[in-house]
Amino acid sequence: MWRPGFDYEEQSPAQVHGYHRSLCIFSHVHRGTPEKPGLVLGLDLGGTCHGLAFRVSPVNRDATLLYLREREQVTAVYVEKWVMAELDDGRKVRAVAYVVDATHPQYAGRLPHHDLLRLVQQGHGMSGANVDYIRATFDHLVAAGIEDPDLAALVAELG
Repeated sequence: MWRPGFDYEEQSPAQVHGYHRSLCIFSHVHRGTPEKPGLVLGLDLGGTCHGLAFRVSPVNRDATLLYLREREQVTAVYVEKWVMAELDDGRKVRAVAYVVDATHPQYAGRLPHHDLLRLVQQGHGMSGANVDYIRATFDHLVAAGIEDPDLAALVAELG
């Protein structure tokens, strides 16, 4: 969300029903290693996720999807799904989302808070420190006016 990595024509606050944001994926590449995994966010079943939707030019659609598949499907822990997103202005649009595959070995599920803290503190992968990913995500959510109490509590403990 804070580093889309592709050109877009519009960014809009949005919500998707049926999924929630969760630190539920052991990161073995970007924010950790198999020996010392970190944790990254995924869309997990249940609830509602408040975030951002990006509108891409039709000319860039295929290239954007290819880019996202290469970035998000490194270990196939996500399933690409078309979901309905409700924008803040009331429009409902189809959007691509990457939903966690709960049968994948990297699926962490709902972990106790002390395990979240430990894994985030230890994680470091090819995209950097897990702590930096958590802080950047939280800061971006705050800037977008999106509340995430679980992430806020974790960031407060990270200092």
